[in-house]
Amino acid sequence: MNRCKTPTNSRPNSLLLALCAAGLTGLFSLAAHAQDEIPRPQTQNESLAGGRTFPIGALRGKLMVVDTNDVQLDGNPVRLSPGARIRNQQNLLQMTGALVGQLYLVNYTLDAAGLIKEVWILTPEEASASREAMSKPFLNIWPFVSNDTVNTQ
Repeated sequence: MNRCKTPTNSRPNSLLLALCAAGLTGLFSLAAHAQDEIPRPQTQNESLAGGRTFPIGALRGKLMVVDTNDVQLDGNPVRLSPGARIRNQQNLLQMTGALVGQLYLVNYTLDAAGLIKEVWILTPEEASASREAMSKPFLNIWPFVSNDTVNTQ
């Protein structure tokens, strides 16, 4: 028993649908590709003084390792983030157990939770280059703080 009254020709509709899908795929791939090519300028570059190149938001402080994950940064207790990396003057990874009780001048970065993410122990050449400290952030910009919280006395 034949239930179809007349055969339908769906070939033009499928061809149009395939062309639209190909066009949308090309459009979305261009947008995703453009996100990968954001230029990142390097500022406060200690390599000009004979040192390494550090990330833009890196700060300077005095670090002393107290325990495996507990450190003192400028005399204040702070914790290392899970997977934190400490690099010595030769840019090699350093375990916290070898640094316990010693005070170092370092550049460091923080994660979103305020934990120390990366630490670089500075060489004398890198230490001579100026860098902002935690008390005075880079370019006087501190994220997540509004201007109305500033105490003007």
